[in-house]
Amino acid sequence: MLKADVLVLGAGIVGVATALQIASKGRQVVLLDRRGPGEETSFGNAGLIERASIFPYLFPRDLRALAVYAVNGANEAHYRPADLPAFAPWLARYWWESAPERAKAHALAVLPLIENCLSEHEKLIAEAGAQHLLRKAGWIKLFRSEETFAHGREAALKIEPFGLKAAFYDGKTLTQIEPSLRGGFGAVHYLDPASITDPWALTKAYEDLFEQRGGIFLRGEAKTFRPAAEGYGVETQQGPLLAREAVVCLGPWADVITGPLGYDFPMAVKRGYHMHYAPAPGAVLNHPVLDADNGFLLAPMDRGIRMTTGAEFALRDSAPDYGQIETSEVLARKLFPLAQRLDETPWMGRRPCLPDMLPIVGPAPRHKGLWFNFGHQHHGLTLAAITGRLLAELIVGETPFADPAPFRMERF
Repeated sequence: MLKADVLVLGAGIVGVATALQIASKGRQVVLLDRRGPGEETSFGNAGLIERASIFPYLFPRDLRALAVYAVNGANEAHYRPADLPAFAPWLARYWWESAPERAKAHALAVLPLIENCLSEHEKLIAEAGAQHLLRKAGWIKLFRSEETFAHGREAALKIEPFGLKAAFYDGKTLTQIEPSLRGGFGAVHYLDPASITDPWALTKAYEDLFEQRGGIFLRGEAKTFRPAAEGYGVETQQGPLLAREAVVCLGPWADVITGPLGYDFPMAVKRGYHMHYAPAPGAVLNHPVLDADNGFLLAPMDRGIRMTTGAEFALRDSAPDYGQIETSEVLARKLFPLAQRLDETPWMGRRPCLPDMLPIVGPAPRHKGLWFNFGHQHHGLTLAAITGRLLAELIVGETPFADPAPFRMERF
């Protein structure tokens, strides 16, 4: 029988960072996944460490926008009609949590995590020798009209009281900064965030550091997890494992553990897609660029130009729908000179979202020694290192750097 102090279930960026942070506290940690590190949701994202994302993605309250979304008329958000009955209650709760006062409270709750998300990543990146993957040039939000640019400026100004910086560009200035872009009335350049040129490589670098510090990575199915007399057990390819404590970092698959244990919480999945392209000869993209009016993002990655789509509201295991990729590619080719596709098929990932757009981080209410760290919505990469630190401090009994109360499961 294999034994460990702590078992971490799920080797996405959140699970790997959490295992690394706990191991750094002197605990013997085993990290378990059915696949290799970072091969699910963490494999494909925009690569942003969103230091400026204090205010969460909110359910729109503008009737004109809702009418467009209702008929799937916006590329930035799409829903599968067949799946609507299943996630309609979650959407209703999402709308309720997006009311201005509640949204403000959620933003203040997550503020300590956002303030420390980049510095915590930088510490781990340096220790992992992965500095070559980090770019500290911010990202650009591009707009196609004066009306949308005005809304973009207004939103950017709201973060200034928190000591964050943004620059505003007209179309001419934007062309000087990104000469290969062909379009854009204006843009907001968020200066404080950073980006990763290969999120999968970063996850693997963290996992390598984890093993250097004595951690162990094993393959196994989380569905074999069970409470035991002296902690928690799970089956691995190397045999049964018993750990005194366990952490669930399974993202959209968290219910594999929480459901059988009797925990119920409102989590839904926003799916997203990406495709890599070669740039046309002579074309260069210097920053991640979000086309806010058309709902896609282009990011310079080690593999090429990664195009990511907006959100697809669908059940986690429904068949992929590549409509957003196809539409986004048509629009993206008008904005930037993309050459051939570099992937055989589009990648699809699943973002685990709670209706208040805050993660669940903390102890399981009815199972001593069981901990949760999942539900990071669009910010799994952004919050991985810092929520891993917060949970590690709770596990070893240190005074946490931030109030963990807003992230407890009991809020639901």
